Amino acid sequence: MAKTISVEYRVYDGPDALAHAAAEHFLEEAQKSVAAKGKARIAVSGGSTPKRTFALLADPQQKFLNAMPWAQLELYFVDERTVPPTDSDSNYRMTREAMLDKVPLKPGQVFRIEGELPPDEAAARYESTLRNQFKLEGAEVPRFDVLALGMGDDGHTASIFPHTAGIHELSRLVYANKVPQKDTWRVTLTWPVIVQASEVFFLIGGKDKADPLHRVLQGPYDPETLPSQLIQPKSGKLLFLLDRDAAALLPPTGGSGVGRLEITR
Repeated sequence: MAKTISVEYRVYDGPDALAHAAAEHFLEEAQKSVAAKGKARIAVSGGSTPKRTFALLADPQQKFLNAMPWAQLELYFVDERTVPPTDSDSNYRMTREAMLDKVPLKPGQVFRIEGELPPDEAAARYESTLRNQFKLEGAEVPRFDVLALGMGDDGHTASIFPHTAGIHELSRLVYANKVPQKDTWRVTLTWPVIVQASEVFFLIGGKDKADPLHRVLQGPYDPETLPSQLIQPKSGKLLFLLDRDAAALLPPTGGSGVGRLEITR
């Protein structure tokens, strides 16, 4: 059965404005979730644009540090490289240095993927963590309140890369995905988990993302080549925060800076 997704894309001038918009969105969604149920479970991705955003959230000169309901947050990771938490390639290390060391989040509120372990073991341990924290039974899937994604210039998202087994994994919450094109393994949330989140958004910047983004949103459905097309949230809504370079091939937004597409797949 075909499903229609309402896509909204907001376009900003440059990386600083994009990072600020993402910080605003994190704050707004966290406050909304805490107001509704006393807690906000947030899953984040790595990359240079999130790094700018995390730095803003931790900056004492910005409003976010005092406005964010840190005591009611739980922070999770969408994916991780198979490296120790001290490695320069670690998503956890980037997040810790940009934000965690500077904000009032206790260690017990942060749940990392143990990339230093063998990939299958790291995936199993993280899945167990999710089952325990979300009190899942049987085939239940965790539902994050906010989940932030990036997208590579090859159309991958999380660590679900083109032509890898992770595209076809439907039963696990977390998967150790072999990525031959990177000659490595990655540990990632599976896409059936990602699409259950209450609020899913992509944060994308750079000229190298314009063509793949155009193909993801307006090209033929081919998730084997463009895994980002798998992200069709159960909520029926999907948000993209973009800089002008990344949005260059999408329909113009006019003066509002906001564009909308209806995608049926």
